[in-house]
This record gives sequence, C-alpha cells and structure tokens, in this order.
Amino acid sequence: MANKLYENEIFYIEKEEATIPWVKIFPHKAYKELSDCDPITQQALLHAMLCVEEVMKTYYSPKKINIALFGNYVPHLHIHIMARFEDDSHFPESMWGVKQREGRLWLPPFEDFVTLLCKKLSKP
Repeated sequence: MANKLYENEIFYIEKEEATIPWVKIFPHKAYKELSDCDPITQQALLHAMLCVEEVMKTYYSPKKINIALFGNYVPHLHIHIMARFEDDSHFPESMWGVKQREGRLWLPPFEDFVTLLCKKLSKP
C-alpha cells in the first residue's frame, strides 16, 4: 500500500491524505474495539500512539495533538493522530467538522517526520 509508513508483526501505520500531518495506526488483526485486543496488541498500539504523538510534538510544534478512535465507517479498529495548528483549515473544529478558512501552513517535510518516527518505533 502506497501510504504505509511503518509496519511490524502487530500493526502498521498509514498516512492520511490531508493538509495537516495525520496518520492512522491499524492492528493487522481486524479488532472492532481496543478492549477486544489481546494485551500485547493493546500495549503495542498504545506505545505506537504515544511515539507518534511525541515525534509530532517535537518535529512540528503544533498547537495541539488530536487523537481519535472512531471506526463507525471502517469497523476495523484504528487510531487517528493529527498535529493541529491555529492556521490549519479547520482549527479549532475537528478535521471532520466545518472548514473555518483556507489553511496557511508551512510545515517541514513529512518524509523527515516519517524517518524520525520509524527510528523511534524501531528502538527496543
């Protein structure tokens, strides 16, 4: 898959095509809810979520990090992590909400974020 950024035996991370830095974490096994996961998968997903959040905070210096678990349309558990900025198109609304303005973001390259994220996720 072209948007796959990282993968191990438990989960993979995809890029969401958006005007802000936004990734989604999916377990390989199609669980419906986080509580349906075995403890090892839960731990791995939460660790990955925190790694993404930390790297986004350090790399992008956003106003806020948004984390969401919906799965109403895609019943396969997945975690959205987004870096939010006062000048993004929807802030302070959610990215699923009403667009507030044309976004005016000048962000460092996403590819460098991915490199840092993969390095952090690969540490024992």
